[in-house]
Amino acid sequence: MRQRLQKRYPALTDARLLDELIAHSRRARLTRGQPICDIGQQCTHLALVLEGRARVYELGESGREITLYRIGPGECCILTASCIMSHRTFPAIACCEQDLDVLLLPARQVEDFMLRHPQWRRFVWQLLADRLSGVLMLLEEVTFRRLDERLMRHLLAQRALQGSDELQLTHQAIADDLGTSREVVSRLLKDMQQRGMLALSRGHVTLLGDALQQALALCD
Repeated sequence: MRQRLQKRYPALTDARLLDELIAHSRRARLTRGQPICDIGQQCTHLALVLEGRARVYELGESGREITLYRIGPGECCILTASCIMSHRTFPAIACCEQDLDVLLLPARQVEDFMLRHPQWRRFVWQLLADRLSGVLMLLEEVTFRRLDERLMRHLLAQRALQGSDELQLTHQAIADDLGTSREVVSRLLKDMQQRGMLALSRGHVTLLGDALQQALALCD
């Protein structure tokens, strides 16, 4: 386990910290679609992701969702960490987007490590800085960019994430990420299909060459 933990979390090199982390945490596996945390819940553990991916999102009064960020291998949920340290309840919703293999560190150990281990402290603050930067970028996207441009950027980001031009994405999943309706996403995708940027099939969006990047370049 130590070797695997070091591989996933290369910033954590202190032998004493790693020993304590392994000693105090427990392994857990969660299945795709399983809820992790809901609005108003107490955060009793911090999950360090070894495999899989989780999604953290907001749910509006209209029922629409917007993705705040995702958590993959080598990361943990900074909202959970901040709630543990501030003794506040979770302000969003988290669920498993892929099957998860995690180490669960109790809240009391998270606080204890912050006091006793400088390396752990630096790790948490770096995660916080990275997530804050990501959320600020999301705010900029929502506030200042047109939805069609945001959709293009999202599809290109998914290409990088999935490593393929054929993206396994439903129109509803895209709408949930962007904080809009499925009908709006479907209309924009069909327009892009007519312009030769992509091809649509059930549950898939296939990007065609560099057409999307070229169209996006004209937006900048």
